[in-house]
Amino acid sequence: MTDRLAELSAAGVAVWLDDLSRVRLSTGTLDQLRREQHVVGVTTNPTIFAKALADADAYDGQVRDLATRGVATEEAVRMLTSYDVRWACDVMRPAYDASNGVDGRVSLEVDPRLARETDKTIAEAKALWWLIDRPNAFIKIPATEEGLPAITAALAAGISVNVTLIFSLDRYSQVMDAFLAGMEQAKANGHDLTNLASVASFFVSRFDTEIDHRLEKIGSDEAKALRGKGAVANARLAYERYSEVFGGERWQALADAGAKPQRPLWASTSTKNPDYPDTLYVRDLIAPGVVNTMPESVIHAWADHGETEADTVTGNYDDAKQVMADLTRVGIDLDDVFDTLEREGVEKFSASWQELIDGVDASLKAAAAGSDKPSDAAKG
Repeated sequence: MTDRLAELSAAGVAVWLDDLSRVRLSTGTLDQLRREQHVVGVTTNPTIFAKALADADAYDGQVRDLATRGVATEEAVRMLTSYDVRWACDVMRPAYDASNGVDGRVSLEVDPRLARETDKTIAEAKALWWLIDRPNAFIKIPATEEGLPAITAALAAGISVNVTLIFSLDRYSQVMDAFLAGMEQAKANGHDLTNLASVASFFVSRFDTEIDHRLEKIGSDEAKALRGKGAVANARLAYERYSEVFGGERWQALADAGAKPQRPLWASTSTKNPDYPDTLYVRDLIAPGVVNTMPESVIHAWADHGETEADTVTGNYDDAKQVMADLTRVGIDLDDVFDTLEREGVEKFSASWQELIDGVDASLKAAAAGSDKPSDAAKG
């Protein structure tokens, strides 16, 4: 049998799972994916955790203990989520060791409600880093304007960072600059750069969803012909910028000190439009040194019918630039698209975080009332 995920990995794509739950950890399915499906990293976000805690009773024992201790809701959320990430870090440790610290990483996100507050984001990143206390953790910081100095400060403090919610090429350039500045400061602060790492999470399918909606509204044949092309084009041009920055002198000085490049990570890689191939955002974004974080359904889809080519990115820069130019010509305001996606990304994750807080709060109250069911506590 063809091992399609092995072929994808050999082409330079690190396969990461975009999901985590206590059930996945306790049943060993995460470890199974690492051992059998070439999964070498894990990403989480507030939506994933909100779903995980709502759907399982695996957290009940810890919730009862937290309730008995009178732990405040937001601190309980930190403890519940960091427990899962710490456990996942231990599960992924073999991948971390085998890759000399490149892979085997597990991400936990700073409270997204702090996305516009630099100092609070830095403080929260430090708190989560201390709480998880694993070298293969990543702290996720959003690529908002206010998040950029937080990225630099976290790296300067020796914290490995997953930069999330990147949509535009200009913001991506700012993220890479923030990374380089952080690594330079970390070096000056005496940190061992070989232990520091970062990825830059460039969101893919959300771009097509927003663009396609606008193209439908424009309604011309030329506009409709561009559906499903924008996200891949945008990501390919991001890789071009990555290649330029990490082929430059500023980066070389850090590389000489043992630093690892900030890899591009393709996020949001499940297709939202059923008319598109289910492996579209894997197939068309194969390049050396990238991460593709996938829902388990996409991992299994690739294992079943994915076709790996050596590189589907670097030879397509001109075509990608043409797609972006065509989008502008038919009436797509790309700057507005990027602003909308960033704003909505922060809003959606903040809403999921609030859902997570509300769910944990209800569970704590239920546990304090002597029941595992939030509805029983509400009745009492």
